[in-house]
Amino acid sequence: MKLKFAVLLLLATSLTSQVSAATNEVSGISGDYLASRSAGRLRDTAAAAEFTASALSKDKSNPSLIERLFQYQLALGNLEKAEELAKQVIPSNSQQRMARTVLGLKEMRNRRYGEARAQFNEAAYTPVGELTSGLLSAWAWAGEGELNAALQELSKLDSQDAFANYQTLNEALILDYLHSSMRAEQAFKKAFGQAGSSLRVVQAYGNFLARNNRKADAIKVYESFLAGGQRNALVEADLADVSAGKVPPPFIASPLAGASEALFALAAALNTDQNSDTALLYCQLALVTAPDKSLALSLLGDIDASAKSFELSTAAYDKIPATSPLRPYADTQIALNLSRMDKPDDAIAKLKAVVSADPKDADAWTTLGGIYRSEDKFAEAADAYTQAINLAGPGSEQDWRLYYYRGVAYDRMKTYDKSDADFRKALQISKDEPQALNYLGYSMIERHVNIDEAITMVKRAVELKPNDGYIVDSLAWAYYNLGDYEQALTNQEHAVDLTPSDAIIAEHLGDIYWRVGRKLEAGFQWQHAIDNHPEPSDLTRIQDKLKNGLPDLPVVKPTENKSTAQPSNG
Repeated sequence: MKLKFAVLLLLATSLTSQVSAATNEVSGISGDYLASRSAGRLRDTAAAAEFTASALSKDKSNPSLIERLFQYQLALGNLEKAEELAKQVIPSNSQQRMARTVLGLKEMRNRRYGEARAQFNEAAYTPVGELTSGLLSAWAWAGEGELNAALQELSKLDSQDAFANYQTLNEALILDYLHSSMRAEQAFKKAFGQAGSSLRVVQAYGNFLARNNRKADAIKVYESFLAGGQRNALVEADLADVSAGKVPPPFIASPLAGASEALFALAAALNTDQNSDTALLYCQLALVTAPDKSLALSLLGDIDASAKSFELSTAAYDKIPATSPLRPYADTQIALNLSRMDKPDDAIAKLKAVVSADPKDADAWTTLGGIYRSEDKFAEAADAYTQAINLAGPGSEQDWRLYYYRGVAYDRMKTYDKSDADFRKALQISKDEPQALNYLGYSMIERHVNIDEAITMVKRAVELKPNDGYIVDSLAWAYYNLGDYEQALTNQEHAVDLTPSDAIIAEHLGDIYWRVGRKLEAGFQWQHAIDNHPEPSDLTRIQDKLKNGLPDLPVVKPTENKSTAQPSNG
């Protein structure tokens, strides 16, 4: 009996130990999985990959984990790991587009073009997949010297009007690569006619003309692009080279370079808020085969910055060679990343180095002005914007921003003659620009200057952007200063609904509530304003209102053009 009991106890202990171990393993997998999901949502791709790999080590055949880890490794640019995982993805998801694309590109690198096409064809089941497959398969045919087959592959894209620009440019590039120059020229002309503002169309067409003894025509193509107001270091460098008589190398020198060009174009097109994750994957694939990685690296840095992955973004920009025309752009973007990571002094130092190396870099001056402005260094900001304005040349629809931002700096310095002039210049360049209308109108309302004109400006800004809480706030504040509390209240409550977390908008609603006798609600709004972390100077004013209320005095209707009057309640 004792022996039987001992055996049962031993079995029970063993079973409990096994259950406990199994429970811990399940708990570990769940923890890793949840941690990977959380890191993914926070755009911490490296951490997400690490937690997913840990979960996969405990559940080695889990197809969901394999596919997730594949995407993370590809997003990080770890191609060898992504290729190995892609092989494991296919058995459970045979049409996984990115896995098929990764495996197809591997076949292309090994010049197994038929096998590459077989992989690409498996991914052609959505519009993006169809376009990707068509372009890459065409370049695989080009790798075998099969011009007609390549063009036939591209002709499959006729089914979608949205594919036309990609189809025409790649047709031109393949014809050029396979030395069919006369047909290539016609295709380039067509591509330029369809998308003459496209950077890569302009570069490719200009390159073709320069290589075919058409220097003057190449110069016209580059100059027409730059005349459209688009400053671009790559086009400027191409123009300088061809003007100096340099003959460039072929724009596309191999099928892999053609595939990279196609992938880069798709990544750039997909780089939107809704598709940034996919754009990132395409960009990493473009980097794999790009002969000159500078442009793809700049796009990678842009995508990571948009996702607030500032360290990854900086790492991408840092890889752009010092000899690349894109290096100043990279340094400017690194400075922006430093500013976003609360390192303004480092950002300013970085930009000072950029403008010291090239005092004519208007973009760097503009960015420097923005960082100075964000640090409340308004005099320095105004000086930087002045440098950018002096470099900008004749006005364009974009130059209004330079005058607008310098106007903001002057306004904060209380040099209103200069700020008003800049805002009006911005409106002269870009009539009915809501930001300029609103800022100038609000500033004049605050100063009790030209009230009729000011309120007309703000009303127009509201018409143009009716769902902008800051602009609606300006209109409400105009009515408040006119003593029209009914209109002020209607608009201010709407402004708070549109932008509930802004301290000044909440403060203004408190002021209006106080004036209409709703003093309890006024106190609530002032406290709400304080809770929304206003600037220190604003905080002191709001705290005083919360403690003492507003002066028990009638609101005096502002006097037209009385520039010395002060706001009664601001």
